[in-house]
Amino acid sequence: MESKYTKRYSDEYKRDAIELVRSSGRTVTDVARELGVSSESLRAWVKKARAPEAAPVTAALSPGADDRDEELKRLRKLTAEQAKTIEILKKATAFFAKESDR
Repeated sequence: MESKYTKRYSDEYKRDAIELVRSSGRTVTDVARELGVSSESLRAWVKKARAPEAAPVTAALSPGADDRDEELKRLRKLTAEQAKTIEILKKATAFFAKESDR
């Protein structure tokens, strides 16, 4: 019989939580508090993912890691292009604002 206090988390949720710990640079406790997860549970998930024998398990939990890396590169490039576009539009707006005041 399962305790009413025991929560079950999906593999996807665990994978995302582990990735958040790895990518954010924050402590496990901070991330656990933000997610509403026990810090002991999150710490165990991270430890299990770091274990050498967990490589196949981690690969199974994160299918398409290469696809995500490519998507991340594409999105970063797109973000840089949009930032340039925004800067150009700001300058154009300032130019036309000056012109309309004349």
